[in-house]
Amino acid sequence: MFTIAQIKEAHSKVKSGADFPKFIAEIKQLGVTYYEAFVSDGHIDYYGANDYKTSAPAKYEPIAVAPTSDKVQFETDLRAHQLGKTDYPQFCLDCAHAGVEKWAVCFEAMTCTYFDSKGTIILVEEIPA
Repeated sequence: MFTIAQIKEAHSKVKSGADFPKFIAEIKQLGVTYYEAFVSDGHIDYYGANDYKTSAPAKYEPIAVAPTSDKVQFETDLRAHQLGKTDYPQFCLDCAHAGVEKWAVCFEAMTCTYFDSKGTIILVEEIPA
């Protein structure tokens, strides 16, 4: 099974959202099948085969997530991040301001789904292979 150390090593190569597809490919090869990243403190829950789960601790002090989502602003911020215009900490702040509570990456469907605090889907993106 994969470890948080292996995932951290793969993530250390990510400098911006433009590097996200490479990161996904690398951790998929480690055996990650699904993960959820929480905007409020940066902790991430990773899942693998046979109900395997491991969690990365909080990455930063808690930030407040807006109670109402702003899909238009979020899509603008996401595009900027994917083009390498913002780093990960800024992207997390942008998500919080736009009301994004978490995102979930599913390796079977190769999608990244963004949710608000009510569990409503804000956006589903296909991950380039």
